[in-house]
Amino acid sequence: MHTDYAERARALVGTRFRPQGRNAEGLDCIGVAITTFGVPEESVRRNYRLRGDHGAEITEFLPKYFRRVSRSQLRPGDLMVLAVAADQLHLAISTDNGFVHADAGSRRVVETPGPPGWPVIAIYRRGRK
Repeated sequence: MHTDYAERARALVGTRFRPQGRNAEGLDCIGVAITTFGVPEESVRRNYRLRGDHGAEITEFLPKYFRRVSRSQLRPGDLMVLAVAADQLHLAISTDNGFVHADAGSRRVVETPGPPGWPVIAIYRRGRK
């Protein structure tokens, strides 16, 4: 089942990056996550930022749809919370080859090979139990 989430994320590769994006016209990292995992779009307000206090808002949202697992349990299809800066978070979906995420630099959803270059601060798996 988790491989299915990895494949769902891979199906988004090539989609345009768009801040606050939630559909085929463009996605940001939260858009990739909610699309991949089938989380209701309205679960995360659009005018968030993954910086400062808004980052805490996202991490409070996650347990409603996901359960936290240890880093040693990471497998394809898990959601990773990454610390891309001291006060900025980023979301990515693990795959067997690396991870899928919305890359603002390339302006696309991409699959990046290997482990993330940023610290993984939490891993979540779809389902509450």
